[in-house]
Amino acid sequence: MIALRKTSFGLADLKDYQSQFIEYYHQHPGQTLLYFFLAYVLSAALSLPLATLLTLASGALFGFWIALALVSVASTVGATIAFWVSRFLLKDWAQKKFPKPLQKINDGMKKDGLFYLFGLRASPIFPFFLVNVLMGVTPISTVNYFWVSQLGMLPATALYVNVGNQIQKLTSINDVLSPSIILSFSFIGFFPLLVKKILPK
Repeated sequence: MIALRKTSFGLADLKDYQSQFIEYYHQHPGQTLLYFFLAYVLSAALSLPLATLLTLASGALFGFWIALALVSVASTVGATIAFWVSRFLLKDWAQKKFPKPLQKINDGMKKDGLFYLFGLRASPIFPFFLVNVLMGVTPISTVNYFWVSQLGMLPATALYVNVGNQIQKLTSINDVLSPSIILSFSFIGFFPLLVKKILPK
């Protein structure tokens, strides 16, 4: 396993720990991916503020394509678990407590709910946990919730995985200003604006 030896921490230490992790990953690929997958699912299901860090780490540790597939499925599974919890604990209470407001939402979901969910998932403006809770009290099916959520979160997931993958290539602190790193972070900054332009109001 990865051994922590120093109290000070720098880029050289990070690269050392990363090399140790990758070595362990190559020796135990299935086990490593399973542990990471379960950790991500648990984090997403409990709405812990670790998603960004774990997504960046996945790109640095597993490479772009494996990390993209791993995070995309894990985040959607975690979101669906939170969706189920909201549905079983809150749906009946919320529908009885707020019948008129939720009736409008129910009608809207029946009419174009899949596109509405896609818009919520594609936009980083709406908190992850809030979408899970809100959709849990609507009539949307679990199957539709799963695939639309995965599709909607995929672009942002790819951006963050790519940034992690670019960070993995750092050899010195000066590389932070490399064109590839700057471009990757620029895409993250412009992504919310792009989504806002694409999705109708």
